[in-house]
Amino acid sequence: MSGRTAVLLGASGLIGGYVLDELLQRETYSSVRAIVRRPLSRSHAKLDQRIVEFANLDRDGAAFIGDDVFSCLGTTIKAAGSQQMFRAVDYEYPLAAARLARERGAQQLLLVTAIGANPGSSIFYYRVKGELERAVAALGFTTLHILRPSLLLGDRAEPRPTERLAQVLGRKLSAAMAGPLRKYRPIEAQRVAQFMVQAAESDHVGSHIWESEQMAGYSGV
Repeated sequence: MSGRTAVLLGASGLIGGYVLDELLQRETYSSVRAIVRRPLSRSHAKLDQRIVEFANLDRDGAAFIGDDVFSCLGTTIKAAGSQQMFRAVDYEYPLAAARLARERGAQQLLLVTAIGANPGSSIFYYRVKGELERAVAALGFTTLHILRPSLLLGDRAEPRPTERLAQVLGRKLSAAMAGPLRKYRPIEAQRVAQFMVQAAESDHVGSHIWESEQMAGYSGV
C-alpha cells in the first residue's frame, strides 16, 4: 500500500489535525493533500495544501485525485450561525468532496460523523449526520469507514466554551458511565484519528460503521 495519496478535509480541526499528523508519519502515504480554506501554519515534504472555496468545490476537481479520502469536516449550529450553514458544512461540503474524489478514482472513504447519527432522527444535528452517511454510501466507494465518536476530548484551535465545559464534566463522569451508558463516554480526538488511519491501512472492504466505544477500546482494526 505504499506510495498512496491521501486527500484530507478538515485538517485544521480537532480530529483532522491529528489525522494529518498520523498521515505524515506513515510510510503508506507518499503524498497528503489537505483541502483547506486558508493555509495551515506548517509544512512537510509530503504535505500538499490546496486552498479552495468549499461552496464551489467543482472548480478544484483536480485537487481530489487520490486513493483514500479522510473527511473530518464538522462544526456546530452555534458556530455556523444557522441550521442552513451547519448543513452546508456538515452535509453539502463533505458530500461534494466525496463525490468529486469518487469520480476521479478514489476507492476508499473514511468519514467522521457522530454517535447517534440517524437520517430519521427528530434532532436536526443527528439527522444531518445520518443523511450524510446515507448519501456517501450511495457513491460506490469500494471501502467506506464511518466513524461515530462521542464527545471529543482535546484542545481546539478555536475555543468552544460550552464544549470545553462538557469535556470537563465528561471526564469526571466517564468512570460512572457503565452498562448502556458506556458507549457515550467521551473519547480522545487523537484516538479517533489513530483509529481512522489504521482503518485506512487495513484490508477491509465494503461498508463499516465504528461506534465510539469500539474506537476507544481498539487494539487493531
